[in-house]
Amino acid sequence: MVSDERPSPEGPATFREVFAQREYRAVFAASTLTWVGDYVAKAAVTLLVYRETESVALSAAAFAVSYLPWLVGGPLLATIAERHRFRQVMVVCDLIRMAMMLLVAIPGMPVPVILALLFATTLANPPSQAARSALLPLILPGDRLVVGLSVNASVGQAAQVVGYLLGAAVATVNPTAALLMNAAAFALSAAIVRLGVLDRPPAMTSAHRSHLLRETAAGFQMVFRTPVLRAIAVLVFSAMLFSSVPEGLAAAWANEHAGESMDPGLAQAVIMAATPAGFILGGLIIGRTVAPARRLLLLRPLAVAAPLALVPALLDPPPVVVALLAAVCGFAVAGLLPMANGLFVQALPDGFRARAFGVMATGVQVIQGAAVLVTGLLAERFPIPVVVGVWSAAGVVLMSLVALRWPDQQTVTASIDAARAASGAADGPAARGGPAAGASSDDPGPGHVGPGRPRHAVT
Repeated sequence: MVSDERPSPEGPATFREVFAQREYRAVFAASTLTWVGDYVAKAAVTLLVYRETESVALSAAAFAVSYLPWLVGGPLLATIAERHRFRQVMVVCDLIRMAMMLLVAIPGMPVPVILALLFATTLANPPSQAARSALLPLILPGDRLVVGLSVNASVGQAAQVVGYLLGAAVATVNPTAALLMNAAAFALSAAIVRLGVLDRPPAMTSAHRSHLLRETAAGFQMVFRTPVLRAIAVLVFSAMLFSSVPEGLAAAWANEHAGESMDPGLAQAVIMAATPAGFILGGLIIGRTVAPARRLLLLRPLAVAAPLALVPALLDPPPVVVALLAAVCGFAVAGLLPMANGLFVQALPDGFRARAFGVMATGVQVIQGAAVLVTGLLAERFPIPVVVGVWSAAGVVLMSLVALRWPDQQTVTASIDAARAASGAADGPAARGGPAAGASSDDPGPGHVGPGRPRHAVT
């Protein structure tokens, strides 16, 4: 086995090649467990808080608290993962979240304490997700990484649907049981990672440490001062401005425009499920059936197609058509993001993976929330179809500019070569987070760092 093994450029890697990697199977299983468990817990906690307080605002706060760590300190928390062994970070974070969920499950817990415990639980999300994101390139070489990211994104969307349905069903009968299910998921995830993932040295040695804030700032500088990384960041952030809007406005859209042909509740469900469904199909179909070179050619057309798919909302179509438009948008976004992520980390020196993940994940979370908030405020004054259609038309203009300014292949190649040179510089691979003694001979060089798993999964 050779560390720089690459699948043939003639065709994409296969699912069999991806799942043949033992460590990937462990990370995949652990991630799926925690994703499902998280959504089960969200449904349960939301219902529990509402039953205790009969307050819609507090119930919504219980749901929204999981986004706070990314907003108040995501990049800083993600930087912690760079300082420690990735396996250790993932296991410790799982055990912390398990303990917090066990406390939340204690009957009679006051609502303010529940909210505080939930916030403490979610503080473990950024370092855990950053460590996992930085670990994937060490497990999956070449195009296997892109296919693996597509699998992760698609399964993450499916986990959201399954988790919400399962959580709502169980929580209706017994919210405590749903919370205990989440705690058990974290415990099992910790065991799987501990037994199935190699214990690699930290990406950043003690000799390279300075101050946590300075290290975090270096992550921002790496992303936004490197032309290729900056171009990819702008592409990803721009895509997030549009893909989340139909889902965020689904409830109001369904109740105002469902008409007599469809129940508003069903219309809302159809619209909300459409983007994840399109995302699943796009990630699996494009990631698996389109050759790597052709995927790269499709990146810019897909970027423009994502907002373009929503422009027909201007015609005020029925909910089923709205859902189809949202599904096409999700399909396009899922097709471009894994390739963008793969390019991102190839142009990223090894020692910056976790920090760059924190920058990207925080940006995605903030932009998605801001997009829904702004379009929601606009919908207070203008019809929803007009808001979504005009917003998306502006997105076509923005994405066209992003596509036109996309760096040429020579610039991309030079950036990747520079990143590889930096990764193998004087300090050696162990110091920079590359393969080291005790690591598998299958460990590749470049790999994935990108957004974490937002509402429309990127990684």
